[in-house]
Amino acid sequence: MSSTDFSKLNIPLALLSNLNSLGYESMTPIQAKSLPHILKGQDVIAQGQTGSGKTAAFGLGLLTKLDVKRFRIQSLVLCPTRELADQVAKEIRKLGRSIHNIKVLTLCGGAPFGPQVGSLEHGAHIIVGTPGRIEDHLGKGTLKLEDVNLLILDEADRMLEMGFQESLDFIIKQIPSDHQTLMFSATFAAQVKAVAKRIMQQPVMVKVASMHDDSSIMQHVFKANDNAHRFMVLRLLLQHYHPESAVVFCNTKIETQEVADELNQHGFSALALHGDLEQRDRDQTLIRFVNKSISVLVATDVAARGLDIESLDAVINYQIARDIEVHVHRIGRTGRAGNKGFAGTIYTDKEHFKLLKLEEFLGQKITTEALPSENILAKPVYQPRMATLQIDGGKKQKIRPGDILGALTGENGIAGKQVGKIQLFPNKSYVAVDREVLQYALRKISNGKLKGRSFRVRELL
Repeated sequence: MSSTDFSKLNIPLALLSNLNSLGYESMTPIQAKSLPHILKGQDVIAQGQTGSGKTAAFGLGLLTKLDVKRFRIQSLVLCPTRELADQVAKEIRKLGRSIHNIKVLTLCGGAPFGPQVGSLEHGAHIIVGTPGRIEDHLGKGTLKLEDVNLLILDEADRMLEMGFQESLDFIIKQIPSDHQTLMFSATFAAQVKAVAKRIMQQPVMVKVASMHDDSSIMQHVFKANDNAHRFMVLRLLLQHYHPESAVVFCNTKIETQEVADELNQHGFSALALHGDLEQRDRDQTLIRFVNKSISVLVATDVAARGLDIESLDAVINYQIARDIEVHVHRIGRTGRAGNKGFAGTIYTDKEHFKLLKLEEFLGQKITTEALPSENILAKPVYQPRMATLQIDGGKKQKIRPGDILGALTGENGIAGKQVGKIQLFPNKSYVAVDREVLQYALRKISNGKLKGRSFRVRELL
């Protein structure tokens, strides 16, 4: 019998028989690593990519724990989008089809509220939903969670990215403190760690390696003939590597603005970040960069201090930093969250002494690499995948991330996967959407309602 055989687990025979009929022959790595702990009732943090089999992992744990004769809401599964919630509910129903009279109910934004109230009045065992709509039902008293003994956060990083932190906190307060918590996430970013620390009891950490070489930072050094040639080298690197999000570090404020302006003149999507920016401009620059609606942030070290940007694809040092430790710190900003990071440095003969200092600091020989072919400069410049919408209403108008998500993905709306980060400010809200659905998303918000009101919306440029 294989160590990945489901029959090795303490799962009811009816569930095992159903797994066999569904063609589930053996456990995936994330199932094999997480299910023994889940079945013991432990809190579990499981890190794995989409397609790793995580839904069956928590679904089997949920169904094993369920007392079907007790017609109360016993499990709550929170998902970032309606599409994922529908998929999860469908999978749980399929896994649990050998259990008679099991009732799984989905509660998501973008769907009429009334019929959901009616369904809740008839009762359920398992609720699968989005945080915004679950919070709405709790606020109106149409949903009670006092019998929940299992909470599952699916794609926790995505939920936090979409701005559901406050909703999650509110929901968790409505659940008995002795419940079991399972958190599934593709990344284990700082925000996810902070939530896990706050809401979980001695969680077991389970990680399944992605298909990529984890968290390796490839350092590349390129020589420019002179300062005039340096900018062309930067263009070559950006066009060759196509980083979705890149920070280019310059040593002075003036140079930062000049490089950003020149990149824009050559068709790149770039903004500068330096100490002379007004706070509003700084905020909007960072919003657009974090939302991936600009590809390149050109920054000084001082301006970039304290930036917490996850999944940074590339750091390019326009010059070697004056302080070698600062230079190494710059490089460490990429390759986070299990991604493969690119760190490039451009230097001229005048900076060769800094290169020797860097070699001494790192204790390794640095080899200068050949530049990409200049032919790639004739190709169209790559563009960011996302666009950012600014809505003239925010926290003071009682807008929440779920309201924005519901307005975009409701009837005849865009798909949840086409919605990116959602950020709320006192009187403004920002949401990232796929550029290909930008105009449709603009119309959905402009012609629709948020909190029963119309708000002005525009693309943030």
